[in-house]
Amino acid sequence: MGPFYLFSRAPNRVTPMEVIACVREGTMLVQVRGIVEAIGKDWIRLDLNGWVVQVYVPPSVLARARVGEPITLHTALVTRMEGHGLVFTLYGFADEDERELFEQLLTVNGVGPRAALALLGLSAPTLRAAIAQEQVDVLRRVPGIGPKIARAIILHLKDRIGTVPVPGVSISRADDTEIIAALTALGYSVVEAQAALAHVPPDPSLPLEEKIRLALSYFVRPGR
Repeated sequence: MGPFYLFSRAPNRVTPMEVIACVREGTMLVQVRGIVEAIGKDWIRLDLNGWVVQVYVPPSVLARARVGEPITLHTALVTRMEGHGLVFTLYGFADEDERELFEQLLTVNGVGPRAALALLGLSAPTLRAAIAQEQVDVLRRVPGIGPKIARAIILHLKDRIGTVPVPGVSISRADDTEIIAALTALGYSVVEAQAALAHVPPDPSLPLEEKIRLALSYFVRPGR
């Protein structure tokens, strides 16, 4: 059976039982499209014609999600054993490149879905460049990623990612860590801070205080 696409418009509407049946048959759930109903620190809830599903997402998706507006996500359905049954968790991404990188990260021993999402907070191009250039310090910026895991990611994925740096991608902004530290000190989660950081222009002439102000403006946008 080929890929399974889930849309919010009739006649493509499906029920939860149909989704579970597709999963049991080995069908891939690769895309969802719906209306954003709510936004959390690392998830959004989508209304799919009356069926509301919670999707865990990286900062790139949080940055463009607006309550009441439609959004399309490329998805990966992750299953795990919990107690005596299977638990299904849906992860959504801005594009196929993000999803592919997420799935590659999951093949590294010690990297789970939440850690993979946090790593994508660096942005997919930045993460690919860091792996290709063996930048352990860049990977270690991500909370929960120590030197051992960072080296394992590089060792396991460098040949898959490629050795040519991504053109035009800066993998180090000196103020990033301080901006994230300032936002988390104000009570925002690391994921929220990473999403806000994505909205700060990579302009080296901007003073740190102005970058923090721009990051804070992310949290007062309409629809959040």
